[in-house]
Amino acid sequence: MIGRLFRFHGGIKPDAHKNESAGPAIQRAPLPRRLVVPLRQSPRATASCLVEVGQEVLKGERIGEPEGFLGTAVHAPTSGTVVDIARHPMAHPSGLDTECVVIEPDGEERWIEHAPFDYHTASREQALAWLRDCGIVGLGGATFPSHVKLGKGAGIETLILNGAECEPWITCDDRLMRERAADILAGATILRELIGARELVVGIEDNKPEAIAAMKEAAAASPHGVKVVAVPALYPAGGEKQLIRVLTGIEIPYGKLGGDYGVQCFNVGTAHAVYRAIAHGEPLISRIVTLTGNVDNAGNWEVLIGTPVQDLLPLARPRPDTDRTLLGGPMMGFALPRLDVPIVKGSNCLISASPRLFPPAPPEQPCIRCTECAKACPAELQPFELYWFGRSRNFGKAQEYHLFDCIECGCCSYVCPAHIPLVDYFRFAKSEIWAREREKAAADQARDRFEFRNFRQEREKAEKAAKLAAKAAETRAKLAEGVAEAPAAEAAAAEDPKKALIAAALARAKAQKAEVRPQNTDNLSPETQAEIAGIEARRKALEAAAPPAATATTPNADAPAAASDTAATAPGAEPRS
Repeated sequence: MIGRLFRFHGGIKPDAHKNESAGPAIQRAPLPRRLVVPLRQSPRATASCLVEVGQEVLKGERIGEPEGFLGTAVHAPTSGTVVDIARHPMAHPSGLDTECVVIEPDGEERWIEHAPFDYHTASREQALAWLRDCGIVGLGGATFPSHVKLGKGAGIETLILNGAECEPWITCDDRLMRERAADILAGATILRELIGARELVVGIEDNKPEAIAAMKEAAAASPHGVKVVAVPALYPAGGEKQLIRVLTGIEIPYGKLGGDYGVQCFNVGTAHAVYRAIAHGEPLISRIVTLTGNVDNAGNWEVLIGTPVQDLLPLARPRPDTDRTLLGGPMMGFALPRLDVPIVKGSNCLISASPRLFPPAPPEQPCIRCTECAKACPAELQPFELYWFGRSRNFGKAQEYHLFDCIECGCCSYVCPAHIPLVDYFRFAKSEIWAREREKAAADQARDRFEFRNFRQEREKAEKAAKLAAKAAETRAKLAEGVAEAPAAEAAAAEDPKKALIAAALARAKAQKAEVRPQNTDNLSPETQAEIAGIEARRKALEAAAPPAATATTPNADAPAAASDTAATAPGAEPRS
């Protein structure tokens, strides 16, 4: 149980600017002329398209199938017609394109059939799959899939509901807690049961008294023992590690997550989306967005995912001297390169900026090593050292100084007396390191493919030799059973499998030749057969009458005949008549 509050290192207290937009109640944004729904709703995964151009879709119909472990489904925000599936610019500083489904609303808001999901009778895996198919992700800005963050259902003691919303100007979570506190706690109770947490704590910055009162009233009516805690307003108290530190005193080290220490953290907007998905079967197709800054009608609107920013801004009526639009807060947000980009699940605020409201930064000066940045860093890093390593492209050294532990909160840049945009240097260093890692991974994959190709060729060669040896053994076995073969062929077969095959082929040819019989005596006429029979009879008779060849040719029989011949041809002898 939370006994007292702790303090994290560093932090700053910028002007909150919450009152500009926190007063009016949440309004529903009108349907835009077109909705551009990106199939990539987070930097970690995308979804595969399930629709085609010309197809009619209903509100809440799935148009993107989740891919991979970190994927979640994407749904049609309203009913209408798919008019295009193409790449469109996304809400990112790079302005790069991503695959989007463009829907032209029909204005009828026809829902698909949807029903509550009874997670009490379903298995935990089925409940997580339901959240994935409803497209539930973290709405605090990171858009991490909730079904993945819920883990294995064990090992979590404390579930923290993040209502800090520490960054200036943003009030969407504040208004959500004021107006829908009961639904948020209902969703948080579902998360608590799925994650197996023993206690549930809601952390809210003390500059939101109305939200704290609403959540406490809802907690008092809840039978699940929810504790609402007001934390000091100090930027970035809304960071996950910082809020865990403040509420529990647990310091999450570099490279570790809260779940490794028995604590898990969810945004209040995520809990509300979980409640809608479980209690009503509604997928995540909208979110609350703050429109504020240099405008005449600041407030919070419930906006359909895919609504172009240029269609949303007129609701706040930006003043003529507005020169750019920030997505997110002034500390961690960025200026949009163009206004035709769509609202996605992680878009929480649009700030119309002007030179008066956000004056240009003074020229950058050399670092004087005052260490003010280190004093303000909530991650207890040394930003001035990281700055030098990043500037000199000594990225290995920057990693040794825990560059990737930087949460890019902007505290260091805010307090730097030299006006150095330190976070920009850190982002540059991170992007360079990621690019090198990708190149290294590509080279490793190419090397693995080459080595596998060599392995495959050697394996095929060995398999071919084994087949030849088996064939040769089979041939030798057949020969041993009676097929006559020349000794030389056998010897050759014993020496070489190929020669054995050749010898076997020769033996088969010889056997086939021996079996061939003359076919010219078939189908003879009786007269011809009688003539042949007569010839055969006479031949046999002559053979029977002839003296034995051995008698005429024996050496003993030849001797008297030769003597008589000699006597007949001797001188003085009379010739025989």
